[in-house]
Amino acid sequence: MTKYDAITNFLTTQSTQISITGFVVGLILTAVLSFALGFIYIRYGRSISNKRAFAKNFILVAMTTMFIITVVKVSLALSLGLVGALSIIRFRTAIKEPEELAYLFLAISIGLGFGAGQILITLIAFLAIVLVIFITAFSYKKEKNQNLYLTISAENLINVSLEKIVEILKKYCSGVVLKRFDETKEILEASFLVEFANFEQLNKSKAELRGLDDSLKINFLDNKGVQ
Repeated sequence: MTKYDAITNFLTTQSTQISITGFVVGLILTAVLSFALGFIYIRYGRSISNKRAFAKNFILVAMTTMFIITVVKVSLALSLGLVGALSIIRFRTAIKEPEELAYLFLAISIGLGFGAGQILITLIAFLAIVLVIFITAFSYKKEKNQNLYLTISAENLINVSLEKIVEILKKYCSGVVLKRFDETKEILEASFLVEFANFEQLNKSKAELRGLDDSLKINFLDNKGVQ
């Protein structure tokens, strides 16, 4: 038997039978934890995107990951094939906020843990991370730095720029934090967390922003109302 034959035989025979009971239990636990993760993200996440729509993906991502890991872990040949397959896959969905990426990685980690059969370790790690999220969310609420989300959209980029917008906001806001900024040749869109001392300051800032361009789209939203 040549070395090539030996390697081929090793790759094709190194596999074990998957336990159906263990797989079903892992799949159920993955679904439960990823559902809980989605609820936590909606409740405590500070992203200004559509959190409910994004959270719905957690269950699918986690269960798919768990299924893939369960299948490939019993066969070295499948594992090597997965490496080759992933090398040609490109994840092109825009993740514009680090928090979204963090929760997505956590959903994938849940699937990895249960797929590898590490049930206890995965549960402990998940509970520890959730505890950190609760502590962070509680500390953030105590700071009370911002009270409004502000989104500004402009199609006339000749009169409107990010520098001009920030300059006006700093004039009237006691706190300004840029959360998202997108700019193309046709449109500019910026999202901020802002705090106003009173309603009069809000109106003044809105009027001056309107002075940049009449077609400017301005949206104020209470941060507790974003889901």
